[in-house]
Amino acid sequence: MILDVQNKAAYVYTGGKPFDPSLPTAVFIHGAEHDHSVWALQTRYFAHHGFGVLALDLPGHHRSAGPALTDIAAMADWLAALLDAAGVARACVIGHSMGSLAALDFAARYPERASALALVATAVPMTVSDALLDAALNREPEAIAMVNQWSHSTLAAKPSCPGPGFWLHGMNQRLMERVSATGEAGLFHTDFTACNAYSEGLARAAQVRCPVRLIVGRRDAMTPPRAAQTLAQALAQASPRVDTVTLDAGHALMTEQPDATLDALFGFASSVA
Repeated sequence: MILDVQNKAAYVYTGGKPFDPSLPTAVFIHGAEHDHSVWALQTRYFAHHGFGVLALDLPGHHRSAGPALTDIAAMADWLAALLDAAGVARACVIGHSMGSLAALDFAARYPERASALALVATAVPMTVSDALLDAALNREPEAIAMVNQWSHSTLAAKPSCPGPGFWLHGMNQRLMERVSATGEAGLFHTDFTACNAYSEGLARAAQVRCPVRLIVGRRDAMTPPRAAQTLAQALAQASPRVDTVTLDAGHALMTEQPDATLDALFGFASSVA
């Protein structure tokens, strides 16, 4: 589905069913150099089990018009405008990696619009090394290869998504290459710079008033579980409920542990819908 958001085309995947704003809405936000397709299994299940689904492509990522947004707060403001365009007052907001920061900022600054918040593979601060920032700017294929390797904890996750036998490393690398090819120059660097520069995370967490679930990968090399502990403590200052689910996976939880990730998300969203 194409929406007009801030006078530009924005693509949202609706899980294989027409979007119905009268249903409880779940919004899914992807991470750096990715798009809506990282949520393929989870979004389809939500859409066929009582939720309206909006799995977005952020500006400049695959099907949504650019330019890409350069900071996390701008992504949160854009999300509010997207909900307006879809006719949605409140939503359960779910974000992965960079998307988790946008979801966090949105829930803090638009508290009346966030019914619940799920942060997948998150960390505050989400620092990016100088070496990776340089590679993303000047040697993007090298940066894609590095991030792809660090995102996975195993060569052969079983079961995996979309199904047993899929090569997760190859699939994720091709996705990032496709997003790079269809987006603007330096997109990976733009995304990583936004993550690295976001310094308001803990202050924003203390302002979140809705229920929160953190879903972390035990073997995540990019946002390890310990990096979410301070965030969880900050969230507990105002949120009525904060819990953490730890899965046996790396950074790419949605593909390494698709069913467990789905269970953690759907159970949480259903409990607060």
